Amino acid sequence: MINPFDDVYFMKRALQEAQLAFDKNEVPVGAVIVMNNQIIARAHNLTEMLNDVTAHAEMQAFTAAADFLGGKYLKECTLYVTLEPCQMCAGASYWTQIGKIVYGASEEKRGFINLNTTLHPKTKVLGGVLENECSEILTRFFIEKRNLN
Repeated sequence: MINPFDDVYFMKRALQEAQLAFDKNEVPVGAVIVMNNQIIARAHNLTEMLNDVTAHAEMQAFTAAADFLGGKYLKECTLYVTLEPCQMCAGASYWTQIGKIVYGASEEKRGFINLNTTLHPKTKVLGGVLENECSEILTRFFIEKRNLN
């Protein structure tokens, strides 16, 4: 039997969050946190709205998931995020002990991989899920930003 709740399914939910960010004139990054095939947290960038450089989608999702679970550790959870986490978000993921990170588009300049940010030793990573779709919404956002200025 095919499991309809796979990485593509959950990345599409993260892309829905990215679209919400786009619609709010935020950098369109979205995230969901999943446990036992259930979304326990949804979030998107809110750095402009909250005037807070730490209000990245992942940080918002970690807080919501910890709230939902009533504890700070996310060992049994998977983070789906449309853009490779930055150093700050990867560092926070270390402290949550998240079980797995699945991301869409790579972030060559500020992503945790090129910056050699240490994740929790038990955290698994998978990149490139719906990479084209995740890259496209970011490209479209920045093209529109440039055309408005």
